[in-house]
Amino acid sequence: MVEERVVEIERPAGSTHTHTTVYDDRPRSGGGAGWFMAIVVVLALAAALYFFANMSDSRASRDNAIAGAAEHVGAAAEKVGDAAQTAAEKATDK
Repeated sequence: MVEERVVEIERPAGSTHTHTTVYDDRPRSGGGAGWFMAIVVVLALAAALYFFANMSDSRASRDNAIAGAAEHVGAAAEKVGDAAQTAAEKATDK
């Protein structure tokens, strides 16, 4: 409900001053700011989820790459060991 109050002030010198105040009892709407903030929060959460998901994928890829490199190093070390064994056998055969 809208209510209007008019106050009239009379000064001793004879001048009058009028002041009008309007009161509105209806609830105010948020103007959409609440919805905007909710959308921003949802987008921020979605972006964070996306980045965290990609981080775990990159960790798995990194771990797989390290495991593959370790296998190659192990195979190379085995070849060096075999070559050293063969060289030692040839040296003792003479």
